[in-house]
Amino acid sequence: MDKKRLHIAAGVICDKRQNVFITQRPLKSHMGGYWEFPGGKLEENETPEQALFRELQEEIGIDVTCCSLIDTVVHDFPDRHITLSFFMVSEWENEPYGKEGQLSRWLPIADLNAEDFPPANRTIVALLQK
Repeated sequence: MDKKRLHIAAGVICDKRQNVFITQRPLKSHMGGYWEFPGGKLEENETPEQALFRELQEEIGIDVTCCSLIDTVVHDFPDRHITLSFFMVSEWENEPYGKEGQLSRWLPIADLNAEDFPPANRTIVALLQK
């Protein structure tokens, strides 16, 4: 069986006080209940940065004005192969919120618990806490 291949762009939205904005995955979704850095799948012919801008507008209502790629993480699950492009989002317009009804919150970077995130996100939590 061929594994499903997904490329996802995710935003690490960090304010000037070193708080990061995270959202909770819907319980019925893959890895449901875990907290995550918001974002989503690339559409056909879309760059990771374009997907990031679109997804963050759709999911949390912000318009990204400044971001940079932090890292690209590849993770294999039994049924899927995921490539995640993580961007540090340092400037944006509007206040982020769970636009699709998902739980969301600001949390100090120091208080992030890697175990609360899907496995593919944990290296980014560790990187942020260095």
